[in-house]
Amino acid sequence: MRNMQRWLGDGGMPLIEAVGAQFDGYGTSESGMAFAEAGWRPTALACNPHGTVQGGVHGVLLDAAMNFAVNVGLEAPDRTRASLEMKTETMRPARAEDLLRVRGEVVRMARQVAYAEARVTDAAGSLLSRATATFLLHRAPRAVDEGQGRQRG
Repeated sequence: MRNMQRWLGDGGMPLIEAVGAQFDGYGTSESGMAFAEAGWRPTALACNPHGTVQGGVHGVLLDAAMNFAVNVGLEAPDRTRASLEMKTETMRPARAEDLLRVRGEVVRMARQVAYAEARVTDAAGSLLSRATATFLLHRAPRAVDEGQGRQRG
């Protein structure tokens, strides 16, 4: 598992902190897939004029959680290059100052792409929003295995 300690907090994106979220954990699940987690107490900036968190803000945090999880599962210097596609759903409203959790998990890691999913839940564990995404990966060249004539890694 890759050391991602320096990315805790705002994950390197001031927008994450501005909307009230902070990454506070990452690791590998029992199934061996990487994950990343954040606490989220939405700020007024995250909300529409009625005090409800805007759907696009859910999308930003879901995308960030999945991206973080994929990077946890990659060996340095490999990294994500881009989000190729993402689908989000918002099932229940969130309001400013609600205590929420965000969790992104890798579903499958292939050579060129990774598949991930993420969820936002409230303090009672109810699902508020979720997303799935496909990420393009940047893989560093690996040493050639001379015995087999193909790349290792």
